[in-house]
Amino acid sequence: MTNRFEPGHGRPDPALSAIMSERRQLINLAYRLLGSLADAEDVVQETYARWYAMPRRQRDAIASPGGWLTTVASRICLNLLGSARARRERYVGEWIPEPLPERREWTDGVTADPADRITLDESVNMAFLVVLESMTPAERVAFILHDVFRYSFAEVAEIVGRTPAACRQLASSARRRIRASQAPATPTTAQAGIVRDFKRAWEAKDVSALIGLLDPDATVIADGGGLVGAVLRPIAGRERIARAYLDVARIAPDLTLLERTVNGQPGLIAQQHGITVTVFAFRIAGDRITNIWAVRNPEKLRPWTAG
Repeated sequence: MTNRFEPGHGRPDPALSAIMSERRQLINLAYRLLGSLADAEDVVQETYARWYAMPRRQRDAIASPGGWLTTVASRICLNLLGSARARRERYVGEWIPEPLPERREWTDGVTADPADRITLDESVNMAFLVVLESMTPAERVAFILHDVFRYSFAEVAEIVGRTPAACRQLASSARRRIRASQAPATPTTAQAGIVRDFKRAWEAKDVSALIGLLDPDATVIADGGGLVGAVLRPIAGRERIARAYLDVARIAPDLTLLERTVNGQPGLIAQQHGITVTVFAFRIAGDRITNIWAVRNPEKLRPWTAG
């Protein structure tokens, strides 16, 4: 991070290091709230713009700059979540949260600053983010701030403009949604083996093997954003899914499938001519795949694509 200087002064802002050290926390918070790295980056940029728009004396009077930044970023996210529903009604096809690679797999030059990288844990796996999408904006903010980032309900109340008791209820409601959606835990190594078997069966065009790896009620959701080809509605049922993927193999024989970490869990990417064109995230219950999320919207593949 290069030094920034306070306008009108010939020396660095003495509070700069403390202020900029919050950047990673803000990126992590905003991504979990919005499900979009691009939107999270915009939120953090706007948050810092508001900080530096204040007179120096007013900034110096703030006892907890980190708390101020978190409050402002959270409120911006809350406003964005309120308008996101209307935007997604106009979205072409299904909307899936933006997938993230493992830290060491980030493409050089796309997110060069380590402070911009997301900490990968269970609160960013794709199944978790998809459930968050079903929550109200207030539920989502209260839950993420309290359960994930460990803010007290009094602090959450100040951010969302509700009472602590109301925020406690919001987080409790969100928690019930999460519990209702959770599958029995499958060890990561077992998940990786199932994803690898899926990849091999797909490459071998083995429909029986594909069907055997899928739950009878499995679903596939694809997100092309209207920018590239993708099924506009979910595909349900393992036979239909298996045959759909065999169709893809026939239509695009030059696809290269690679095992990658997607939002902290085993996943796949598909490349054509060395460029990532699809990222696949999986939800696995026991020894069967129950959900596949296929992100094809190129605007959501920046960290995966050389450029």
